[in-house]
Amino acid sequence: MATPKPTSRKTSSNVRATARRAGQPRGRRWPWVVVLAGLAVAVTGWFYREPVLGYTGAGASYAAHVGCSCVYIDGRSLESCKGDRIAGMELVSMSQDEEAKSVTARFPLMPSQTATYREGYGCVLQKWED
Repeated sequence: MATPKPTSRKTSSNVRATARRAGQPRGRRWPWVVVLAGLAVAVTGWFYREPVLGYTGAGASYAAHVGCSCVYIDGRSLESCKGDRIAGMELVSMSQDEEAKSVTARFPLMPSQTATYREGYGCVLQKWED
């Protein structure tokens, strides 16, 4: 009577141990993935910096002008004027300088824009610096 040969069964722990011995340990790969992803974001940001600065500058200018007109021409509070922003302008923050009769708007981490009320002219944006 012949005895059956024992079959070799690979368990998941054996497979993982073999994979670890064959290559680099698993725990050392994720920092490189994070570094490469950060580098990809930085390169993309650098490549698109001009359009992003242009759009955020135009958005901040729009918000400053509308906020200034709302406060100094319409006579409302800045808080009530914040509700007049169009969709997509939720990130714009506005602040008011009552002495200078101006409103400053900015996107986070981007340049700001200020509109000042001038009698006879309305709200005028400050000159852009290139």
